[in-house]
Amino acid sequence: MTAVNLQKTDMTLETRSTGAEIVERVAKARASFRGGRTRDVSWRRAQLKALKRLLKEEESAIFEALWADLRKPPLEGYLTEVGFVIAEIDDALQHLDRWMKPERTHTSLLAQPGKSWITHDPLGVVLVIGTWNYPVQLLLAPLVGALAGGNAAVLKPSEIAAHTSALMADLVPRHLDPESVAVIQGGADETQALLEERFDLIFFTGGSRVGQIVLEKAARHLTPVVLELGGKSPCLVDRDASLEVAARRIAWGRFSNAGQTCVAPDYVLVHEAVEMELLEHLRAAVTAFYGDDPRTSPDYCRIVNDRNFERLSKMLHDGEVVCGGQAETKERYIAPTILRGVSPDAPVMREEIFGPILPVLAVPSMDAAIEFVADRPSPLALYVFSNDEATQHKVIDRTSSGNACINDVLMHMVVPELPFGGVGESGMGRYHGRWSFETFTHRKGVLAKSTHFDLPVRYPPYSGGHLALLRLIG
Repeated sequence: MTAVNLQKTDMTLETRSTGAEIVERVAKARASFRGGRTRDVSWRRAQLKALKRLLKEEESAIFEALWADLRKPPLEGYLTEVGFVIAEIDDALQHLDRWMKPERTHTSLLAQPGKSWITHDPLGVVLVIGTWNYPVQLLLAPLVGALAGGNAAVLKPSEIAAHTSALMADLVPRHLDPESVAVIQGGADETQALLEERFDLIFFTGGSRVGQIVLEKAARHLTPVVLELGGKSPCLVDRDASLEVAARRIAWGRFSNAGQTCVAPDYVLVHEAVEMELLEHLRAAVTAFYGDDPRTSPDYCRIVNDRNFERLSKMLHDGEVVCGGQAETKERYIAPTILRGVSPDAPVMREEIFGPILPVLAVPSMDAAIEFVADRPSPLALYVFSNDEATQHKVIDRTSSGNACINDVLMHMVVPELPFGGVGESGMGRYHGRWSFETFTHRKGVLAKSTHFDLPVRYPPYSGGHLALLRLIG
């Protein structure tokens, strides 16, 4: 597959939104929201359906842009990008009426006669800052929640995935309401300019360093922030695990998208009794997926840019190479690499890898593995492979992570009923399914009182009898 319409794309790759355009588009979105345009359920449904049409009708162009940016194969492009967002849209369309329905609540005796309920108010104008590793999913999946919640939205795709960014800037205004949904192109300067504007929520996906900047900027306006960050997601493999299946699933989760996945297994802690057997199964899985020379496989991605390639290349020497280890600068190719005998203090264990390198460390017990994880910052995801339910629950209960998955990896993300998000250094806030709607709306409590009866005890002058009565009914 070749890159998407390169002549057209090359002309747009350097497109940057000016400061005046940023101010104008945010103001237009604000005017749209204040005019009530986005609140009506018919508008919400129309926009969600339009977003679904965009993904379906422009699927080929999206696949080509993903290939140009990451050499992402179409199947991965559908599973992790297009199909993922369509599933989120379908879930929102199916449940939107129920999500929007006011919730009746109990009304205390002191507030009688009256009735109470909770409404879900749109927040207003939200900013969604996407990232480059899944440049469609991580830009548009949050947008599903924003639209379902009745908000206007400003989108900032990642300039690193330049072809996809340009494509989104072209397609979104043509398919969605341009008065209420805007796309801003550019890099760090344009993001900084956006952060000078006042938003009602900022949804950021990316690294912790930029996440801190976003949080600091948002604090000036007391703007709530959702941070989807990352961290080193561990994978624990006990001696009783189904090792062949575990190896296949771990290798798929680690090496899909060339490891450039925030919830990919970042390292494996395996019981020392089955270390070598697991390594053999991992090596066999890599060969089964990508052949003897993964560089020639059409199903294996490339590293997104030179900076990340150089960073990852240095990590290839942080342990004994079980398989892989090759790197080719021109293509930004790094082979699927498995390391053993890695020191916990090695660079590959100190920072999130975000590439196709998998350190495997042997541990004497699951208790030791749990202690290893607990001594480190809470990751975005945690995986445990064991056929013993007691072990499964012990790992889940004694560790902290944004999400967890038993006997699989990554697949918790495709369950809309599960909230997705980090904890501690791996982020804050939740989304997917109903949780996206909750994130992009405000639960507003409402009390409606009758004027036919007005309890005089609440008004001065007060007496001891009044206090006794209040204690009785309170």
